[in-house]
Amino acid sequence: MKKIILIFFGFSVFSYAQDLKKETEKKQFPAEVQSQNLKEILEIKKFQKELNEEYKNEKESPLRGDNFKKFKEHPFFAINLDYCVKAKLVKTENAKPFEIPTSSGKTKKYIEYGKAYFKINGKEQVLTVFQSLSLLENPEYKDYLFLPFKDATSGTETYGGGRYLDLRIPKNDEIIIDFNKAYHPYCAYNAFDYNCPIVPEENRLKIPIEAGVKYDDIWFEH
Repeated sequence: MKKIILIFFGFSVFSYAQDLKKETEKKQFPAEVQSQNLKEILEIKKFQKELNEEYKNEKESPLRGDNFKKFKEHPFFAINLDYCVKAKLVKTENAKPFEIPTSSGKTKKYIEYGKAYFKINGKEQVLTVFQSLSLLENPEYKDYLFLPFKDATSGTETYGGGRYLDLRIPKNDEIIIDFNKAYHPYCAYNAFDYNCPIVPEENRLKIPIEAGVKYDDIWFEH
């Protein structure tokens, strides 16, 4: 039975990839653009699948009790590559560690890594990117960057406390910010067991970021 399920899943992924390829070809983009778009969309689909699997895994999920039992999947905005942007990353020199308040009233230590400058729909935007001091002690996460943000969807279509993005230190001064991979902090689903960094005032965008995970009750089965 497991073998049949795996074969079916593999066929479904292959079919989805083929459909995407045909769709990009219809738009008559150059071949390299078609290939890149397909790659990005498949990466976003992979992110969505892994996020759902994490919340269905009792050992990893922040959900408890009936919330865990009823969970089916997260709602997401439709994938939109306009929200996958190339930003100029200006590193902050001589940055000093500071404490970011969390949802529980405690604090966590971070250091400002730099400012990311980019455009969405022709409008200039800037967000501050951070590094966690605790993660810097782990070699596996030495190049990990943390980007918390709020936008005009916060409190309506997405969690009022904002969303997060995980990034990696780039090799140059350009960094890809894919808002299609934005996720909610655990506190959005379980305020009792977690203390999540509060989005700094400087990272509160006035525009809507209609990409990434959404927040409403359709992720529960009624």
